[in-house]
Amino acid sequence: MRVITGTARGRRLQSLKGQKTRPTQDRVKESLFSILGTVMVEGDFLDLYAGSGSIGIEALSRGAPKAVFVEKNKTAVQVIKSNLVHVGLEHKAEVYATDVFRGIGALIAREREFSCIFLDPPYDQDMVVPTLVALKAPLVTSQTIIVAEHSRLEVSPEHVGPFVRIRQQVYGDTVLSFFRHQV
Repeated sequence: MRVITGTARGRRLQSLKGQKTRPTQDRVKESLFSILGTVMVEGDFLDLYAGSGSIGIEALSRGAPKAVFVEKNKTAVQVIKSNLVHVGLEHKAEVYATDVFRGIGALIAREREFSCIFLDPPYDQDMVVPTLVALKAPLVTSQTIIVAEHSRLEVSPEHVGPFVRIRQQVYGDTVLSFFRHQV
């Protein structure tokens, strides 16, 4: 696993041992950031179910001003912190060692706002919809793009609360569903 482009280009990242986390494949990551274009440099990036932190680190490497990582697995949190130091981006990052829903609540209380929110919950546990439902203002504005990575077996509805799916890309068993706040 490596950083694809930007200031940390080519740097190898640690991953977690075992099957508890599933790193996003490089081809999926490359496609994701190609689709997002300059969205992540317009504001802060939120990486939910962050795992090793590779997606948020890629966003920082490509110019995101700040990234927030939310991950409850203590070993994963240490890997995220280590990866951030390794690529020299720890000064642009915050790591929340907590459950995603508590992390979202804390960020709402702090009145944080994000231009892009990425969520990659464990596959086939139907966590995409509950996570989307938990996302509220000020985290999400009409300009925020939300991307959910999920299994092909998991259905991603066209509408979830105030969000509408605007795009969907399939890569083998992996699906990226893109949502925006419906105005």
